[in-house]
Amino acid sequence: MTSNTTKEITVNEFPGFTHVAVTVSDLARSTAWYADLFGSAPVLDEDVEAGAFHHTVFAIGGGNLFGLHVHAEPRSAPFDERGPGLDHVSFACGDRAELEKWGVRLDELGIVHGEIVDASYGSGLSFRDPDGIALELFAPPA
Repeated sequence: MTSNTTKEITVNEFPGFTHVAVTVSDLARSTAWYADLFGSAPVLDEDVEAGAFHHTVFAIGGGNLFGLHVHAEPRSAPFDERGPGLDHVSFACGDRAELEKWGVRLDELGIVHGEIVDASYGSGLSFRDPDGIALELFAPPA
């Protein structure tokens, strides 16, 4: 006779993100664009898995990493947040005033963006990278 016992597994809260990686069509163009946006150079640039893909990685705030990937056998489909997959990547700002400063910075970089949108859950400033990937700067509600 076998015994059916249930073992309780205890875990801490769900872990945070360590990195986000997006696939781009032109690594040189996207590396330059993100370097301007982040105000820093990549910390890693290498071929992975015997050349199956190449990635360039930036260290950004909070100890997080943001990676750019190009694949040896790319598929061409334009980014569309309305389809299954990624909707957008959001970067944290401390407050709405910081969002306003980022709006000025995006203007200085020539990056087209929307207006700051305020909602009950916070405020966001949306823009897109060279491949049309939706990005956002987001601040919690005041």
